Amino acid sequence: MELGPPPLFNQGVPARVRLGILALLSIVLLVVDARLRALDAVRQGLEVVLYPLERALLWPRDAFRDAAGYLSSVASLTRENDQLRRAALEYADKGLATQQLQAENARLRSLLALRDRVAVRSTPVQVLYESRDRFTRKVVVDRGGGAGITAGSAVIDDAGVIGQVTRVYPLTAEVTLLTDKDQSIPVVVLRNGLRAVAYGGEEPGSLELRYMAPGADIVNGDVVATSGIDGVFPPGMPVARVERVERDAGEQFAHVVLRPVGGVDRHTVVLVLSVDDATRPPAPEPARPERGERDARKGARR
Repeated sequence: MELGPPPLFNQGVPARVRLGILALLSIVLLVVDARLRALDAVRQGLEVVLYPLERALLWPRDAFRDAAGYLSSVASLTRENDQLRRAALEYADKGLATQQLQAENARLRSLLALRDRVAVRSTPVQVLYESRDRFTRKVVVDRGGGAGITAGSAVIDDAGVIGQVTRVYPLTAEVTLLTDKDQSIPVVVLRNGLRAVAYGGEEPGSLELRYMAPGADIVNGDVVATSGIDGVFPPGMPVARVERVERDAGEQFAHVVLRPVGGVDRHTVVLVLSVDDATRPPAPEPARPERGERDARKGARR
């Protein structure tokens, strides 16, 4: 009687023997590869064959890495653009502030030079705001009766006359601009000495010479200045320039439109002239004694 397994279940070479054979074969292959580099060709061939599979397996990782890098780059560029935009705005603000300060300094220097040239006493004031009445052209300045400002005083800038003080408060004053419809100022054409009266014009920011004869000697570009006959504005101060002269044969008077030369609507610091000094006549010079009188006085002293 046989006690071994039937031929159908015969397992062949034992597992331990196969393990030993495979281990020995592996050692032989390692030695041959290390010494003779015989498996390099096989390794390169396997690498070429398996490369597409390797790339396919690495594609999700690379895609995730590229997406993360793209999002990080977008965020970094966005932050950098925001920083550059803020820096540009800051530089622009600084540049505008510098230009404003330079322009303001230039105007102040001009006013100081004008103040030295003007023969009457003047007070520098700052324009606070415009009048709330839409139908008038008035501004409010930061000096009033407490600073010696009086009603009727002329208001000028470095270019010419811009208005007149019409109402005074203790700390502020109201200035009516030349372009106000109810404001008037006696003027003279510098080219020929023709006297006239300039009124606030119908057009915004303009003046008009009313009641001028159609044949009056006045042309475009003529400069008109204060005549001084009103006793308020010192004579010879520039007021406006003739912009347009309309002569109609059917009209009784010519239509003369002027533009003020002063900063009626742009300057923030102006000068207020004293009415008393502007209207005060110049002091007469003391009469010099004749030569005979001086000799007589010398003889009397002796």
